[in-house]
Amino acid sequence: MTSFNIPPITQRQGFSIKSRICGFFGTSKRKILQSHRVVTAEQEQEEQEDMESILKPLRDGESVLDLSPRSTVSGGVEDVYGEDRATEDQLVTPWTFSVASGYSLLRDPQYNKGLAFTEKERDAHYLCGLLPPTVITQQLQEKKLMKSIREYQVPLQKYMAMMDLQERNERLFYKLLIDNVEELLPVVYTPTVGEACQKYGSIFRRPQGLYISLKEKGKILEVLKNWPERSIQVIVVTDGERILGLGDLGCQGMGIPVGKLALYTALGGVRPSACLPVTIDVGTNNEKLLNDEFYIGLRQKRATGKEYYDLLHEFMCAVKQNYGEKVLVQFEDFANHNAFELLAKYGTTHLVFNDDIQGTASVVLAGVVAALKLVGGILADHTFLFLGAGEAGTGIAELIALEMSKQTKAPIEESRKKIWLVDSKGLIVSSRKNSLQHFKKPWAHDHEPLNNLLDAVKVIKPTVLIGSSGVGRTFTKEVVQAMTANNEKPLIMALSNPTSQSECTAEEAYQWSEGRAIFASGSPFDPVEYKGKVYVPGQANNAYIFPGFGLGLVISGTIRVHDDMLLAASEALAKQVTDENYNKGLIYPPFTDIRKISANIAANVAAKAYELGLATRLPRPADLVKYAESCMYSPVYRNYR
Repeated sequence: MTSFNIPPITQRQGFSIKSRICGFFGTSKRKILQSHRVVTAEQEQEEQEDMESILKPLRDGESVLDLSPRSTVSGGVEDVYGEDRATEDQLVTPWTFSVASGYSLLRDPQYNKGLAFTEKERDAHYLCGLLPPTVITQQLQEKKLMKSIREYQVPLQKYMAMMDLQERNERLFYKLLIDNVEELLPVVYTPTVGEACQKYGSIFRRPQGLYISLKEKGKILEVLKNWPERSIQVIVVTDGERILGLGDLGCQGMGIPVGKLALYTALGGVRPSACLPVTIDVGTNNEKLLNDEFYIGLRQKRATGKEYYDLLHEFMCAVKQNYGEKVLVQFEDFANHNAFELLAKYGTTHLVFNDDIQGTASVVLAGVVAALKLVGGILADHTFLFLGAGEAGTGIAELIALEMSKQTKAPIEESRKKIWLVDSKGLIVSSRKNSLQHFKKPWAHDHEPLNNLLDAVKVIKPTVLIGSSGVGRTFTKEVVQAMTANNEKPLIMALSNPTSQSECTAEEAYQWSEGRAIFASGSPFDPVEYKGKVYVPGQANNAYIFPGFGLGLVISGTIRVHDDMLLAASEALAKQVTDENYNKGLIYPPFTDIRKISANIAANVAAKAYELGLATRLPRPADLVKYAESCMYSPVYRNYR
């Protein structure tokens, strides 16, 4: 390890030595002017113009009103070390607080390249003898690892292999994930991540994020400062109470934030060093985990009420204090009652987003809008029936109603009447209103009570059936046949995750509807052959939306999330579906184009943020799609000095 006498300033802190000096003299000059002179507005404007003309040659002709190509998402200063740039032709220094060399460099996942270190790099960084003599390319490393991963028969083994890779070679991990996204997405996220969370205590090797428990109450700000990165742009946080459709997994829900943020980088291009996974551990009500000797969380029943909300409030305040106004906090897999409460409480004071409520809603709306080309009509021509009235179901319903109102100019109360919800007690109707949770009440319409889904399908006669119940095999043969009897092309969306909790399989949907259903699911299903025709099921995966949505917020410096931004994301995704996709019965584009899709979503979201006056990054880039693409993290190895 060779350590130079360099001040501990890194690009991750968001400023350079040059910016410190400029900031100091700029501040000093303002203080002098304010202390010794009183100037008129006209004089001040003349001085500013004069100063601008003096400084312009020193800035190579740039004006403060222009968008500097040196400006970056990480803080608006020159990207001295190249981490933020999407080009790979710049030499960079592998440093944190000092230049890393030799043994320590091989164990730093951010800079480690394994056998891809060149001869020159090995000499410069004291790696000679620490690696075998051969030098190979990143492409060959990728080929070797994919071959190894494909040899595993058990999905959890593939997951563990990918997590091991992430912990030793970050860029190679993301190179694999980006280049093989359709194959590896089910490995690093749903459905495999569900099993990983269930067994997280047994497979735990090293922490991948921050664990904030009740023990840290009163010192959460100190805990946040223990994380080595300073320029955090996206936080994904869970309390583990409702992991996918698997229920309360307590502290072991950490697999969800880790997986989500891996997708933020791979699919949306947000830098890995700008991402922070967090688990809030307030205990668990899962008796199996409490009695498991390998469980890694607090061994107590869940804290609720004031104790719970006080801890969350301290966390939210500490996040804003430590990382600023523009850090995105994504709530993930909170129980219904807490999810709505937190989103309502912090939506006007923080940049917050709930993927289960808002992300799911946005991706489903995009699929429904795209499907209109196959089924005909506009949103208001259709009747929607949901199985499941939790955070996902009501979130989707509300966004569909918003888009319907936007298209028809009708009040949202009228649009809601086209949408019906079924929960565990049957159809939600006005006679049940007094006993309903607050988020279900807008969907209590005047109708006679119906006790089950099949009766609701027969009586309501929906054209679109959406499942968000978290209960598998609830779209029975009778339900699908009833949908088919009412519609030439019924749209059936079985959204619950993981695969075992899906309301029906793709094969069941196509067979029971005699090949007439337009089908999409939350977890992936293989293509189905029915009567000589191959049907390719769509996947209404939130990964279509949240990476691009988050990127759009980051690149525009947005300070609040507005519903119109979710509509903008849905519209952008629906526009990416091509005629070729439609011919296969798809209502979502293939994941192979996900970075292009994310760039378009980011641009649409950023444009809406600027329109609403919620974007702080000025001036607005002329071409938001190109700007989004330029901000995306590239996993290609850098050449070290």
